[in-house]
Amino acid sequence: MSTPVNPFEAMMKQAQEMAKSMNPALESFSPKGFEGLWPTMPKEFMEMSFGKGLNKDGLDAKTRLLITLCGLTMQGAQSDTQIRLTVRHALEAGASKDEIAETIGMMSMFAGIPSMTRAMEFAREVLDKEEDEKS
Repeated sequence: MSTPVNPFEAMMKQAQEMAKSMNPALESFSPKGFEGLWPTMPKEFMEMSFGKGLNKDGLDAKTRLLITLCGLTMQGAQSDTQIRLTVRHALEAGASKDEIAETIGMMSMFAGIPSMTRAMEFAREVLDKEEDEKS
């Protein structure tokens, strides 16, 4: 009797083999590099798109991004790319490092300490990079 194969694992293995055959350099490819290709939206654009542009009395872009960060942390901090992008955009929208840390820290009560710690690690990567670029 053969062991059942996870269809997702089989598909990923097949895609990796195909990529390797087309370009051997893709064997060590990391999708994390794509994050740098995604531009940080200007604060004004964020406000227009999903800030007060939708509802003049509604939430501003910074608050919406902090809420998004809560949700991503609540999911178990599985979405490392999305967390890093959200932190980057929250900074651009005017959130302070303390506000970002407090937002993630607050989720320890709802998502658990492992999720909070993991999200904080992803956020720290962005915050450290921002600090290095300012220096």
